[in-house]
Amino acid sequence: MAASAPAPIIRLVDIRKTYITGDIESHVLSGISLDIYPGEYVCIMGPSGCGKSTLLNVLGCLDQPTSGDYFLGGQNVATLNDDDLSAARNRNLGFIFQSYNLIQQLTVRENIAVPMYYGGATDEQMRTVATKLATQVGLDHRLDHKPNQLSGGQQQRVAIARALSNSPLVILADEATGNLDSKSGKEILELFDDLNRQGKTLVFVTHDERMVERCTRVIRLKDGLLDRDEPGAQSHRTQTPTAA
Repeated sequence: MAASAPAPIIRLVDIRKTYITGDIESHVLSGISLDIYPGEYVCIMGPSGCGKSTLLNVLGCLDQPTSGDYFLGGQNVATLNDDDLSAARNRNLGFIFQSYNLIQQLTVRENIAVPMYYGGATDEQMRTVATKLATQVGLDHRLDHKPNQLSGGQQQRVAIARALSNSPLVILADEATGNLDSKSGKEILELFDDLNRQGKTLVFVTHDERMVERCTRVIRLKDGLLDRDEPGAQSHRTQTPTAA
């Protein structure tokens, strides 16, 4: 008997997001339904104003949908209160931002350990894991440096290590190479490729069409709706499961 298909890490069911300003309603997401499975490298793409950023905020538990269900690791997080939503975010998600979002007063080691601190890890656990991850991203010689002593590419490596520190279910990236020069951007993209080959699930929001060549799946939005869902050039790395 064939094995059952694995459960999706992310399941969105008719997700809608409406912003109200005075008497004006802006329907930014108008009913998004999709599943994302373990090991996928998904790029969410589309023109400005299509809803990419809003969808990322919902996926990242930074904003709640107006209606619909969002299952993250099997838990419906769409209706959680702020405290529970924050806990689910820290436990399940790693974030990589275009502007790095590092804490300037902290060292590389301390920045990497921030999610672990909020997750209740001990000092020894934080030190051990942060050192290991810094080595993984090629920054073991920079552990005691602060962000202003690093290049943009190095700061983004710190952000990637930080995103990995709690062993999240999913890594979310928002235009993660947008502030980097071409050489640093290529190095960071190669690091993402390596992470995906290691089995990490990545969801990358971008307008860069070159990402189609790197990802396993491309989701295109248009006017707040899912316009197309198609394989990326690397779709041989993973295949979206079908029920047995």
